[in-house]
This record gives sequence, C-alpha cells and structure tokens, in this order.
Amino acid sequence: MGSVEKYFELVDQNQQQFIETLREAVAIPSVSCDASRRGDVVRMGEWLQARWEAAGAVCKRVEPGKQDLHGVELDLPPVILGQYGNDPAKKTVLVYGHYDVQPALLEDGWDTDPFTLVETDDRLIGRGSTDDKGPVLGWLLCVETHKQAGIEMPVNLKFCWEGMEESGSEGLDAIIEAEADKWFKGTDVVCISDNYWLGTKKPCLTHGLRGVSYFHLQVEGPGADLHSGVFGGTVHEPMVDLVHLLAKLVDNSGRIQVPGIYDQVMPVSDAEERTYEGLEFSHTALASDLKRDIIIHAEERDTLKHRWRFPTLSIHGVEGAFYAPGDKTVIPARVRGKFSLRTVPNMEPEKVAQLVKRYLQDEFAKLGSKNKMTVIETHAGRWWYSSPNHPNFVAGSRATEKVYGVKPDLTREGGSIPVTLTFEENLGVNVLLLPMGAADDGAHSINEKIDKRNYIQGIKLLGAYLHEVAATDMTA
Repeated sequence: MGSVEKYFELVDQNQQQFIETLREAVAIPSVSCDASRRGDVVRMGEWLQARWEAAGAVCKRVEPGKQDLHGVELDLPPVILGQYGNDPAKKTVLVYGHYDVQPALLEDGWDTDPFTLVETDDRLIGRGSTDDKGPVLGWLLCVETHKQAGIEMPVNLKFCWEGMEESGSEGLDAIIEAEADKWFKGTDVVCISDNYWLGTKKPCLTHGLRGVSYFHLQVEGPGADLHSGVFGGTVHEPMVDLVHLLAKLVDNSGRIQVPGIYDQVMPVSDAEERTYEGLEFSHTALASDLKRDIIIHAEERDTLKHRWRFPTLSIHGVEGAFYAPGDKTVIPARVRGKFSLRTVPNMEPEKVAQLVKRYLQDEFAKLGSKNKMTVIETHAGRWWYSSPNHPNFVAGSRATEKVYGVKPDLTREGGSIPVTLTFEENLGVNVLLLPMGAADDGAHSINEKIDKRNYIQGIKLLGAYLHEVAATDMTA
C-alpha cells in the first residue's frame, strides 16, 4: 500500500475523532466583530497554536496591534505563524486560513445552538464549520494523521492563521509584508482553502477573484431636515438628486452605464470559452436557491461570466434617509448612497474611480441642482487571476481526481479574498484556492454546515495535494 493510500485509510478510520475535533473548535465562539467575544477569538488562536505545537510544529505568535471597535480599544487577535518540517530537499507549501467566525445567535433563526456542532443527515451544523474552521482543522488533521501513520510529510508546511478575516483582516497585510523575506522565505507555492464548490456534487479549483471598489455618493442641501408640506416643490431635494444619480449607474439588465468602464476588461478567449463547458451549474438550481427566478441572462455561461469575469455594479443602500416603520413627511438634508463596483482583469482601480467620479459629476451637472454632490471612494481592492495551467493547479487537479475520481471544475469567484493577492505580490509565488465546502453550506448564514463527506474527503484532498506538489515540477 502506498503512502497516500495508507493516509486515506487512516482518515476513514478516524472520521468520528475528526468530527469531535471540529466540535471542540466550533464550541469556541470566536466572533471577531464582537468586543465581548474578543477573549474567545484569542482563545481559539491559542488552541490552534497549542495543538500544532503538540504535533511538532514550530510556531510564532505575532501581535498585530490595537483596534478601535465601536469606541472600545482592543488588542487585535494574534496571527499564528508556524512551520512543520524544514528539509531543504523538499518543497515548501504555505497554507492560510482564519479561525474567527461571523456572529450567530439562536434567535437569528438557527435550528440549534450555533456553537454546538450538530450532526444530522450527514451534515455537520455549526458556526465556522465550513468558514473556515473545518478547512483550517483539515491541515492540522492531515499532519497529525501522517504522524500517526508513520508517513513522512512529503513537503515542508508553513501556515498562517489569522483571527480577523471576518472583520477586514486588520493588521494582516503588514505582517505578510514584514515576514515575506523572513518567516515566509523559501515558500514555493501557497494554498488557501476558504471558498466553495460551484455546486454540491463536483469539486473545483478556483483561479480568479474579482476586486471591489466601494463608493459613497453624498448629496447635501439645507442645513437641517425640512417639512415636506412647507418646502416640497420649493427647494432642490437631496434625496431626489441622489435617486436620479443612482438610477444612472446601472440599467435593468445589469450593464454599467459609466462610459469607458468596459474598455479595460480582458476579452474572452476561445480557451476561456471552453472552460464554461460541463460545469456543475444550472439556472434551475440557481432559481431554487434564490426562491424565485429573477435571473437576467438566458444562457447559463453568460450568468457565470457576469458573476466571474465581467464587472458589475450593485447599489447597497442610502444613509440619512427615513427608513423606520410608519410614515414621516421629511425632506432629508443630507443623504449618502452606497454602491460598489466589482472589478476584473485588466481594470485598474485608479482608472475606475476616475471614470465613476467624472460620470457622476457630469450627470449631476445636467440636473441643474443647487445642492452639493460629493463622491467618496472608501475601498479599492484589486482583482486576482491565475492560470489554471500552473503546476500548482496541476497538482491540485491530480489530487482532486485521486480523491473524488473526477476532474475538478475550473472556476472563478465573484467575490474577493484580498489575502490571495497579498501573498502573491509579496512572496512572488503562485496561489491556489482549493475549496473543501460546497455551494449550499450557508457560510455567514443561519444553520451553517459542512457535509460530512466534504469534511472527511476534504482532509484526504489536502493531504493528497501535498503529495502531488512534492511530485510535480513547479518550474514547468
């Protein structure tokens, strides 16, 4: 029996033990956005460090600094860096994950206590089960199982666990930049397991993420709110101006109306067009998830293209307007609309901001309003794209076939994982996104779960991937 097969066999034997480990981690309510839970976040990081050190890893606890959370000064949770193995003859793989989770309360609509792992119908339900404690534990259990089986690890493994991913990864970029030629020196490739399959049956590898540019569009007029019965029809109303401008940003078919915004978009090649064939995706399933068929596009590949590789603009809300139950006849003095634009290769955030601001200024001028309009860019995160033909992806694909018996879908994501680009730019190595969970896991939602199959097979996948990296020429 080969090393990988022996590893698979032991993973199967240890299934219940692995579930109990996940239960122990889920029970720590490491909610990073809640000041009252900060101690629990730190406790989760310390739990991970202790478990890794017990397995034989060398760890380094890095304190990112302080945070002002709603007026309360807090220590940021530690970033746990570690290394298992230091053989110069072996390749070195760096893995990343996060040990913090989204808030969760039983009264939010959970069927069970969110911080008590419940196993039902082959689902493991609990906050953090799929995002991201299951995958983070997968790497730990992979190492522990190799050790238990007496199998030598095929690579040197470095890791980076953070406790602020759900709250903006505050402090992480600075640590990665500072440690790029220190702790992370010698890294050959990076692997991140913090996203999901396209569907529920077929695994995938992810090689692209969209960026996001976030804007606030503010219109201000009178010095205070006004009575609509007295001033309606006699003054330029900020809300009226704002609604006009927001309506000019995107049409009902989802096409962005800002001139020049599509000029930087990378054309669809014939090779890319072929990647949309045979994916586990259907409009029927999507409409079922949405609870209503409100899909814009007729062709499924067009839906995926607009989710993955074309820019989109979404309007999120209005600050300063009346929104409470009941009726209030007020003219708001100042309103602020919030919208974001998802960017794709080869769009430059600076150019995007320039185009958006110029367009809104031109449209506002057409209104002839005496109000004041301001466009504020609050965030500009870049897109990330990697070739699925890179040896790191080849290793991931071979590992997936070994575990699941099928070639993985090659996917991109509509959202953003900023740390992906941070690692790539600072370490100068390829990054692979290798998901464990499925599309219906409900990360961030009530009744978050990971299927038992995905969890156990995912642990096999992470181990198989490390063996494939060891056997693959990363310079090819």
